[in-house]
Amino acid sequence: MLTVASDIDVLARFGRALADPIRCRILLSLRQAPAYPADLADQLGISRTRLSNHLACLRDCGLVVTVPDGRRSRYELADERFGHALDHLRAAVVAVEADKTCPDADRDGCC
Repeated sequence: MLTVASDIDVLARFGRALADPIRCRILLSLRQAPAYPADLADQLGISRTRLSNHLACLRDCGLVVTVPDGRRSRYELADERFGHALDHLRAAVVAVEADKTCPDADRDGCC
């Protein structure tokens, strides 16, 4: 059984990973299939150094893992459930009105 502190830590790590558009693009790409860093960098149109920094963050957050493949390593989601979570988050976001992020945004001045 997880403690509340552990639950909060897990959600905070997931939130940190999703807080950057490049990391989101990496996760969505890895949702489709595992990939090698050089291929990911080319696909996303970013430098390998920049990609490396983002992959390190995603590894530290526990969302991706490296899988040795000969002299290379490929990246994949650490758990297939992360892919399902990304699908659910995307579906939930699409359901939100495009001009405001919460129903009370105008009234409360939030979001």
